[in-house]
Amino acid sequence: MTAPDTTRTRKSAEARRTEVVALAMGQFALGGYRGTSTEAIARQAGISQPYLFRLFKTKRELFLACHELCDKRIIETFQKAAAGVPQAEALPAMGKAYVELLQDRTMLLFQMQSYAACSDPVIQDHVRAGYGEIVREVTRLSGAEPHRVWQFFS
Repeated sequence: MTAPDTTRTRKSAEARRTEVVALAMGQFALGGYRGTSTEAIARQAGISQPYLFRLFKTKRELFLACHELCDKRIIETFQKAAAGVPQAEALPAMGKAYVELLQDRTMLLFQMQSYAACSDPVIQDHVRAGYGEIVREVTRLSGAEPHRVWQFFS
């Protein structure tokens, strides 16, 4: 009879960061930036709060990492939707894909919470820059005139 393996494989800091961002996004989606405690995020991730602050220096840094993930998912969704379709059909394809993406309730709520957190000037600058990147990518993928891109986002 062999003894059970009680050794655990330690995750790298980068793997742990990725895991924490995914968990934190769900917490921030429900509680918002101000209403979410880092203690709750650490507890859900199974790590100590001090370790959370070694991974992310501040709660804001963690929130911004979540926002970067959100923007990345939106851009990737638009890129996949526009791939292989004529440019004239790219905007409708991206719009449909975005609606499907928003079926992920966490994604939708986090995106709303990121806009709500814009009373913090650092978050506001980050959210504005991310939105600008999304607009530029939609413009590039669609080749559409500025007024059509504006209509897409409105």
